[in-house]
Amino acid sequence: IIPVSDPNAGTMAQRIMQYQAALQLSAQAPQMYNLPLLHRQMLEVLNIQDADKIVPTEDDIHPTDPVSENMGIINGDPVKAFIYQDHEAHIQVHMSAMQDPKMQELLSQAPDAAKIQAVFSAHVQEHLAFGYRQKIEKELGMRLPLPGENLPEDIEYRISELAGPAAAQLLGRNQREAEAQQQQERAEDPVIQMQQRELELKEMEAQGKQMAEQARLQLEAHKVETKAVLDQAKLAQDLQIEKAKLALRVAEDNERTELDTKRLSSKEQIEGAKLGVEIMKDVFNG
Repeated sequence: IIPVSDPNAGTMAQRIMQYQAALQLSAQAPQMYNLPLLHRQMLEVLNIQDADKIVPTEDDIHPTDPVSENMGIINGDPVKAFIYQDHEAHIQVHMSAMQDPKMQELLSQAPDAAKIQAVFSAHVQEHLAFGYRQKIEKELGMRLPLPGENLPEDIEYRISELAGPAAAQLLGRNQREAEAQQQQERAEDPVIQMQQRELELKEMEAQGKQMAEQARLQLEAHKVETKAVLDQAKLAQDLQIEKAKLALRVAEDNERTELDTKRLSSKEQIEGAKLGVEIMKDVFNG
């Protein structure tokens, strides 16, 4: 109850009404409001002690390790990512907790399990955004201005101009790493390994059939080549035999001709001798 004699009573009552109206509006679109800050200011208007402990805001959060952040999320304490942290390490620890089957089983029984899961996801997104920023800075080889810092137009334009190629280069590197990771996972997958072995066996079988077919074709070609050589040798041999036969016939014909010639000559000589004898007889008898 606010005493009527208090000169600030009207002002306080007016501010309370304003915050109540703001709270009613925030209920219609809570994603648009910083609700912890709104509640915190409401408590401060009401002069509630230790308002910073009752409703801590992001400004009250101090950087801590990822394990402590996991504990804070599970206990309902606010957590916040800071720009200079090792964001890849934080993401790995948070994701391990989120994917832990025992953790999932225990959290599924909690009445605010959906809220815890949502806070985990939102916090990982914070680290993911800062981690992407760090990688772009690494590609650029320079520090980027702090988030929310007021930049002159020429500086903002120059940073945008440099960030384009750096982002494309980072994308290419991440794509190559993702492809390499997928290939490694496929290589380690037992089903993929079995399919790979089956494919290798089929390839070996096909190679064996191909080699056997090549050997058969080579054997057939060798047979054809051997037959051609043998046929050529037989043809040459037959030709020699025919030449020998022809030479023999020619020799026999020559010998027969010579004998006939000798016989004819002898016959003529005998006939001549007989004729000479007859002539001699006629001479002597006459």
